[in-house]
Amino acid sequence: MIVPWLITLFTVVAVFFLDRWENRHIRSLFDWVPAILLAYLIPAIISHLAAVDYSQAGIHDFSRDYFIPLAIVAVMSSLSLGQLRSIGWKPILLFVSGSFFIALFPVLPLLVLAESDLVTDTLVNQGYWKGIPPIVGGWIGGSTSQLVLKELVECPEAIFLSVLVMDNILVNIWTILMFQSIKGSNALNRFFRITDTAIPESLRMNRMKTIRPWLTLAVLLGTVVLVNLILDSFIGKVILLSVIGLAISNLWPRWNFNFALRSGSVLILIVMAVLGLKLQFATLGFNTAFLGFMAVWLVGHFLFMTIVAKLLNVHMAWVPIASMANVGGIATAPAVTAAYEKKWMPHAVVLAILSMATGTFWGMLTIFFLESSLL
Repeated sequence: MIVPWLITLFTVVAVFFLDRWENRHIRSLFDWVPAILLAYLIPAIISHLAAVDYSQAGIHDFSRDYFIPLAIVAVMSSLSLGQLRSIGWKPILLFVSGSFFIALFPVLPLLVLAESDLVTDTLVNQGYWKGIPPIVGGWIGGSTSQLVLKELVECPEAIFLSVLVMDNILVNIWTILMFQSIKGSNALNRFFRITDTAIPESLRMNRMKTIRPWLTLAVLLGTVVLVNLILDSFIGKVILLSVIGLAISNLWPRWNFNFALRSGSVLILIVMAVLGLKLQFATLGFNTAFLGFMAVWLVGHFLFMTIVAKLLNVHMAWVPIASMANVGGIATAPAVTAAYEKKWMPHAVVLAILSMATGTFWGMLTIFFLESSLL
């Protein structure tokens, strides 16, 4: 089907040029709606107006096999080990605190609100507690962890499908909110009197003599094709491409660092445009009480990390970055990051990889505590 491809191409070209247009009205639009967020919304709006569902179109498989891997290796190849070390232990600890909250917060209602309708009716009688571990796995680890935890907890299909619908609604809204939140990071720093600063300029690499852009692109594409031939696991591809990207950046003295970063920015636009084809504004079939519980869960996750960031005196931009690395994943975390600072995208990818690698573990911990509380 060629239409989804045309929508994606139109979106990326339109957003790319609009973002560079100096018209004051256009600039004011991008003050509220970042370019990457607009790339996410335009395909959804077109699909909605045309009353067509492109969520199962073949472009999504192509994006998973090529666009996302290309974005990963491009972004990671723009990262030096000096930049990686410059993240420090505080943002990592902040990210882990977000995962901790996601995994353990659902246990609190069973302990504190044991006699409430949410617990007795929704979670216990209707069995929605079995939908919680797949949410934890989906938020932290991605679809692979989600399906593994669904089987581990033996979540019924009807509840699982309902959870997927509610999860889709909330994560889409959350992504939009994080785009806006990260733009207010400097104001939050002032409000909380946080003195942490951005990555020092001295740690950014500055290579004068580099290979040509076409050769850079050929290396990136060849790497992705080769990895696709030898690996089937998406997580395996992400980890391997990240390692290769880091190796290229740090072992190839003439690597075109700047072009790789620009390529990663454009590829993230493409990935977000493709994801936008899945965004549905009108969805049905969800439990209102459980949806409210999930909303409180997400907001609490953000507030908890904000408190941790204050205690650690860490830049508030890391809160939405860590949140999207936990809840969003490998595509949306660097996309949200780019709305604040494009050169931080590799760090968002690192956090997203950590999220994917640990999601199943966190979900198993959730299952243990949920079952312990119910028995």
